[in-house]
Amino acid sequence: MNDMALEARSRAGNKFRNGLNCTESIVHTFNEMLDNPLNSEALKMATGFGGGLGHAGCMCGALTGSVMILGLFKGRVDPGQAREPAYDLAHDFHDRFVNEYGATCCRALNEHEFDSPEHLRRCLKLTGGTAKLLMELIQEKKLVDTEFCWPIDQG
Repeated sequence: MNDMALEARSRAGNKFRNGLNCTESIVHTFNEMLDNPLNSEALKMATGFGGGLGHAGCMCGALTGSVMILGLFKGRVDPGQAREPAYDLAHDFHDRFVNEYGATCCRALNEHEFDSPEHLRRCLKLTGGTAKLLMELIQEKKLVDTEFCWPIDQG
């Protein structure tokens, strides 16, 4: 495991331990590591995704937060731009996540009662591990330069 992947795992885990939810932990971690391209108002968008969409237990918040971050690299701002680059990254990350954890649904990944100590321990591991997976994908796809600086040529 490389240093940046370990750093991402550690930062996201610490943010989760300190009270951010899974999605917030991923988004805040990568926002910091990317030199803060998102302002505090944009960061608020992550909150409702925690707990599989507000404790609905659906799509894992660490996964959805990761796809939000990937959108910073390949997302679009108008319908004339291609959506496939973002879709391809999201699909690739989805598949890696499923390969690592076996599911994408929060309640399938973590069967403990929301906010119980067991649930929080499992989410901590999922959040840190997902941050590591995301950093590995970002580096593998060369979305950032070797110094991990924002922005890289989006070409």
